[in-house]
Amino acid sequence: MKHLEIYNEWINDAYFDEETKGELLQIKDENEIKERFYKELEFGTGGLRGIIGPGTNRINIYTIRKATQGLANYIIKQGKEAVKKGVAIAYDSRYMSYEFALETALVLNGNGIKTFMFDTLKSTPELSFATRQLGCVSGVVITASHNPPEYNGYKVYWDDGAQVTSPKDIGIIKEVNAIKSFKEVNRLEINEAKKKGLYNIIGKDMDELYIGELKKLILNQEAINQEGDNLKIVYTPLHGTGNIPVQRILNEVGFSQVYVVPEQAEPDSNFSTVGYPNPEDMNVYTLAIDLARKTQGDIILATDPDADRIGVLVKGEEEYIPLTGNMLGVLIADYILTKRIENSDFPSNGALIKTIVSTNMINEVAKYYGVTLIEVLTGFKYIGEKIKEFEQTGDYTYLFGFEESYGYLIGTHARDKDAIVATMTLCEIAAYYKTKGLTLWEGMLSLYEKYGYFKETQQSITLKGIDGIEKMNTMLKELRNNQLSNIGNNKVLSTIDYLNEKATGLPKSNVLYFELENNGWVCVRPSGTEPKVKIYFGIKGISMEDTHKKLNDLQDDFMKIMENK
Repeated sequence: MKHLEIYNEWINDAYFDEETKGELLQIKDENEIKERFYKELEFGTGGLRGIIGPGTNRINIYTIRKATQGLANYIIKQGKEAVKKGVAIAYDSRYMSYEFALETALVLNGNGIKTFMFDTLKSTPELSFATRQLGCVSGVVITASHNPPEYNGYKVYWDDGAQVTSPKDIGIIKEVNAIKSFKEVNRLEINEAKKKGLYNIIGKDMDELYIGELKKLILNQEAINQEGDNLKIVYTPLHGTGNIPVQRILNEVGFSQVYVVPEQAEPDSNFSTVGYPNPEDMNVYTLAIDLARKTQGDIILATDPDADRIGVLVKGEEEYIPLTGNMLGVLIADYILTKRIENSDFPSNGALIKTIVSTNMINEVAKYYGVTLIEVLTGFKYIGEKIKEFEQTGDYTYLFGFEESYGYLIGTHARDKDAIVATMTLCEIAAYYKTKGLTLWEGMLSLYEKYGYFKETQQSITLKGIDGIEKMNTMLKELRNNQLSNIGNNKVLSTIDYLNEKATGLPKSNVLYFELENNGWVCVRPSGTEPKVKIYFGIKGISMEDTHKKLNDLQDDFMKIMENK
């Protein structure tokens, strides 16, 4: 049995450290051994993500080294200039993040590639910014975003500051897969890397440049000047990287009443107060809501561990109301377009970008303001790719981009979602509505009146273990082979299969999208980061109540179909 052979190699080969061997020898369950060694942790289009621990199907210093050797080989093949530019490296507050970042640097150094590593934990958007600012050929951030604490990950960026897209991602994957032995890895010790000038530290100067760029994105300083001392902001970094930059930017632009949840302010790799540090999950807001009630907070904001996603709750008449990722996207887009017109800074070729699973309400915003709306596949790297395309062709001017999973980019300083600038902008929007005597929730209700009542939700089917991927593929295959004409009472107008590049004009992706009558839709895709099938639902109604009922009915009807797959 191949997995046992590999297991025995790990516990007997002198290449692997004694702590790793000791942990493996303690495993008595053969199924656990099989699960750790039956395959290699896949280096996908976004990099690595997996459970921390020994094994080829785990993320550890050895799988990190192999991935980095593959990246190094790809960079070397781009030529001497690419090698000279070097690689920027950041890491978050997760267990082993610093160690994995250090291994990444030392393997790149072992291949003659200069590295620039942050001197302390740092957000993903600042890594994107630094990659561009330093003129690096690539960037790496060690993070598993909002996954549970047992996970970590490795995300790769290219010189434009966006995550790698085709064909670079495929090229890197090929190089990683070509490495057949961990002993093919070249690695320097840190002292030698420093002596050779290959290992370099990024200090506070980068923070200054990053914060300076964010300040340029304020659109209505007058509203902040008027309400900055009155707007009560409650913030939680959920034990991650956001605390210092968020507090700093809010203070420097003029918000004086910022209350940070003390129990969640410090980095904690166990995410002890939440377990699952996802700002989409209402359970993470318990402490923040308590603090908001004590302080009469107007708005609650939470950023995930690497500060690229943001969640928001706003004060209602009786309780704090969560705003969905789609609501936030519409609020930000409408505000940016309104203010850019008022500021006489509205380009004739302006464009908004959304992912295919994000709200159709943004379509109405684009129509109202006469701007182009461009749809891309799920994954913020495709938004970053479009920004680069705009710059190269001049066809469009980027105004704003978002995905429903709480990811937003205001400005082009970075090329990945940025929860730090989103925090600043959302507080600015809250201040703007406060000058009009409105809460942010009342502002959202006014947009429903303006554009129509849209509502979305999603549901996941988790399929863990060895058979999980096979089950996911079977579900999608059966949906393709058995075309749906109706989902409950909703007629299917068209089925878009994103495996068909010619029909969609987008890269091939294992996604099915069902367009329904009356502005309804359902989209099914495997998660790119977790063992899940994700199902997205959207609908439009004539009121909040009508939309809520229609969405629940659509969800129930489709999940009955999925139960038979």
